[in-house]
Amino acid sequence: MPAPVASWSTRFKLSLLAGGLTAALLALSGCASVDAQTTAYVGVEHPAPTVPSEVTVLRSEPLRPHIRLGEILIDATVDPAPPVAEVEEKLRDEAAKLGGDAVVVVYDHIQRVGAYVNGPLWARDVQTVNGRKLKGIVIKYR
Repeated sequence: MPAPVASWSTRFKLSLLAGGLTAALLALSGCASVDAQTTAYVGVEHPAPTVPSEVTVLRSEPLRPHIRLGEILIDATVDPAPPVAEVEEKLRDEAAKLGGDAVVVVYDHIQRVGAYVNGPLWARDVQTVNGRKLKGIVIKYR
């Protein structure tokens, strides 16, 4: 028994759906993103959460006495890159969850995070994917 053949209108609707999905995926892949992973240290106090707007972002360790509460790892896109204010906001939000007064940025680099292969088997081209990696230490003043 021969397989049923889809009508012209059904094929047209399916091609529109596939085109729409492709456009949606392309639009999503062009968005800047900032992801965070927070780790609280074991064996230190766990203060109540603080207000994110009161958390300061520092580039060097303060001279004031403090304790270290945990770490924040940030993964951000490079092309397109999110605004610096968005990255700092994410740091403040995550530090506030741990009860921090400040977050000290100890690592901030753009590095290779992946690669993809493009083209036919006999003429492949490898493209690298870069990302921004940032590490901050959450501190609480004594």
